[in-house]
Amino acid sequence: MPSYDAHVFDITRVIQLAIAPVFMLTAIASLINALLGRLARAIDRRRFVEDLLPVTRGDQRVESVVELALLGRRIRLVLWSIGFCVMSALLICLLIGTAFLGAYTSLDLSRTVAILFIASVFALTVSLIIFLREVLVAAISLHEEIRLKEPASPADTPLPR
Repeated sequence: MPSYDAHVFDITRVIQLAIAPVFMLTAIASLINALLGRLARAIDRRRFVEDLLPVTRGDQRVESVVELALLGRRIRLVLWSIGFCVMSALLICLLIGTAFLGAYTSLDLSRTVAILFIASVFALTVSLIIFLREVLVAAISLHEEIRLKEPASPADTPLPR
């Protein structure tokens, strides 16, 4: 029968090992917060453009429809990125729980903990790649909008005052 001191040592060691995943959870929470901000702005912009759509005509309507499509794509990308962030956070929570379970039982759960950590890092990596894609789509759409509004020739450019 294991002594009380051995259990305290095991629990202390597990708590020390759980600190890194807790920091990872904090980073994931910050990323989710940033993603939610981008999602909110894209949804607000989409609602604004949708409200103006019935009264727009011609080229302006075509531009609005294209913008709605880009906003829809951005919203989907952010939602996927949030989903992978949440999956990563859940895997980290399972990892912490599994580590404590291993400390209280005689089971060797080190392989399970390692698999959960690798899966969590993989999900976080996928989330960051999707987030990067959403940022690129937003930047490209802004670049296209700026290019559309540029003057036709340098002679049409007003001189700075």
